[in-house]
Amino acid sequence: MSRDAGSPPPDVTTDAKSAPAPWTLTGDAYIAMLELPRRLLLEQGFIPEALRPRFEGRYSLLMAIDYTSSNVGPYRELLFIAGRFRTRRGLLWSISKIYVSSWDSVVNGQRNWGIPKEHADFEIVREADGSERLRASQGGAVFADVRFAPAGPSLPAGTALLPARWRGLVHHREGREHFCWPTARGSVRHARLLEARVDPARMPPLDERRVVFAARLSRFRAEFPAADVDQPDQPDPG
Repeated sequence: MSRDAGSPPPDVTTDAKSAPAPWTLTGDAYIAMLELPRRLLLEQGFIPEALRPRFEGRYSLLMAIDYTSSNVGPYRELLFIAGRFRTRRGLLWSISKIYVSSWDSVVNGQRNWGIPKEHADFEIVREADGSERLRASQGGAVFADVRFAPAGPSLPAGTALLPARWRGLVHHREGREHFCWPTARGSVRHARLLEARVDPARMPPLDERRVVFAARLSRFRAEFPAADVDQPDQPDPG
């Protein structure tokens, strides 16, 4: 069986820089909250089997991030969160598809938080109209092309204004659930999601999306603490 193009080969896993949590990251990002059909998310949302029975749906998140610094250096990222899931810690988000431009980020993201990171190459293009386009590719083939445009004034913002239940993450990996409550602060302004073209074999299709809101985060600083890991013999909630 051939190895998935985004998964780390054995030598990369062995040689990857060790970067245990906590992490501090800085950079710029776009985030869009979407409404997508529940049937589409269950069928094509890349939701892990262990979490599917606990899927609550409603809102999904699409993020395009340019990290200028992290515990493994600068890298770029494209991720999709299908929605929130019932857990013994309450309703939490879970990243169902995520690509990063750094193998060190792939390996340590899986180890530290159970995040299902895969590797891809990235290009960010700043268009003449002020919009920004992020393309992700594997083997030279572009599988995601998203374009955002910022608008309006910037205001300071941070997750301190959000209840913990709105920023908690859960990821299921190798029979264990990894819980994490990251924080962030920076400047935020309104944005528009202008295009989102993806290969449905690598990202959930977004043709039927309704954009609830989109934002541009500038010069943010995020903190990812160590995960709280449940042992595999602990029962899942009903």
